[in-house]
Amino acid sequence: MKFLDYAKIYVKSGSGGAGCVSFRREKFIEFGGPDGGDGGRGGDVVIECVQNLNTLLDYRYQQHFKAGTGVHGMGKDRHGGAGKDIVLKVPMGTQILDEDEQEILYDFTKAGERIVLAKGGNGGFGNAHFKGPGNQAPRHANPGQPGIEMTVILRLKLIADAGLIGLPNAGKSTFLAATSRARPKIADYPFTTLKPQLGVVAVDGEEFVLADLPGLIEGASEGIGLGAQFLAHVERCNVLIHLVDGTQDDPQAAYRMIRRELRYYGEGLIEKPEIIALNKCDSLSPDEIEAKAAAIARSARKSRKAIHVISGQTGQGVTDLLRAAIGPVRDRRAEEAFENRTEHAPTPPEGWRP
Repeated sequence: MKFLDYAKIYVKSGSGGAGCVSFRREKFIEFGGPDGGDGGRGGDVVIECVQNLNTLLDYRYQQHFKAGTGVHGMGKDRHGGAGKDIVLKVPMGTQILDEDEQEILYDFTKAGERIVLAKGGNGGFGNAHFKGPGNQAPRHANPGQPGIEMTVILRLKLIADAGLIGLPNAGKSTFLAATSRARPKIADYPFTTLKPQLGVVAVDGEEFVLADLPGLIEGASEGIGLGAQFLAHVERCNVLIHLVDGTQDDPQAAYRMIRRELRYYGEGLIEKPEIIALNKCDSLSPDEIEAKAAAIARSARKSRKAIHVISGQTGQGVTDLLRAAIGPVRDRRAEEAFENRTEHAPTPPEGWRP
């Protein structure tokens, strides 16, 4: 299945049905009076977050969505039926923005969330609604209210517990394949990963979702290469696993470049917990490993981060790295559980004292 994380769609809620002007005409009934029914309300445009989706591909080939129009009122006090709602399903992590991408209208983070993006118009009153002592034969009815139309942007930011970052060909896909059941494309040339890949990683009886993000290059925060299109997916991660290719000549410069792009992009990426790993160490001698790990450690000296020596190909050091990554994930889950308990805690009765 192809991956799509951006879509522009047009939506229109249903217009309300018009009220009816009608009078009762039956034999032996001299003064039947008005009996025009009300129009039905128009259908709503609803956005629903579901769990089993991870792409916006459904909105590549269809961009226009319209809810049903309310049925007009009829004689004999028959009210029109409501228009049919239209429900658009999106994956978790989808943001709805206005057409200018200046305002986030809603951010879906949990499955089951629903919002009414465009409410349908109300139906018009028939002439039976206006009858009274002062006007026993009204000859007018209201038209239905028009529906709401708008163009919105759907932007997907994957929800993953941890994200793999690094230069192209740093071994991220190999690491994901070695630690999960995901089967990303693996080759010995850069940019083999052209879309984010997700995998479920298990360590010490616990599981977390790991995202393999396409390799970053210098200027990615400004849109160069795959650029900010995929940096946005890092915003949802609780911890970053930074893989540095140990076989390159200057791993310290590679580490600094990725950190610089995270800082330029903003959105708090530079402040996220980071696990640093010197990868492909099965191809290095012990002296080379020590020298290159020390060089990266000097760049990360201010944060006092440990350098993990691993090999995604052989599995060396991978388990220790995953154990280090599960810590921030576990802490974030505990915070979310506490927030949920606080949010749904019962309100004490008025006048209650501890």
